[in-house]
Amino acid sequence: MLDRLLEHKDKILITVIVVLCFGLIRSFESQLFYDPFLEYFESDFTNKTLPRLNTLRLFCNLLFRYGLNTILSLVLIYTLFKDKEILNFSAILYLFFLVMLFGAFLIIVGYFPDKSWLLFYVRRFIIQPIFVLLFIPAFYYQQQNLKK
Repeated sequence: MLDRLLEHKDKILITVIVVLCFGLIRSFESQLFYDPFLEYFESDFTNKTLPRLNTLRLFCNLLFRYGLNTILSLVLIYTLFKDKEILNFSAILYLFFLVMLFGAFLIIVGYFPDKSWLLFYVRRFIIQPIFVLLFIPAFYYQQQNLKK
């Protein structure tokens, strides 16, 4: 068991560093990013109107955060699987979800301000590294099935 751990010490170290980076981004989100929705969604937002926001600044900060999470996620995926095809496929998926989520976010903010619950979930996928939690088990399962 110890030999296997020592054999994969680089993978373990990089994984721990990436997970810590995810934690740091989350811990310091209010200092690092402009996001008026942080306080808004911590309260009972169902009966409140959307906060005033600088749309361009919010969009740039969300894009920056999504980019950080994407880069860290791709590093983690490559570290775990060492497969460029999986890395390229993941990058394409992240780009696809970037377009879909930001489009949905802007439509909801602009045309459906009363649908704050929908905005909550779309924003959650933008600011949190949820996709990596879905991709890693899927790629692992795929690799296991290819070995059979």
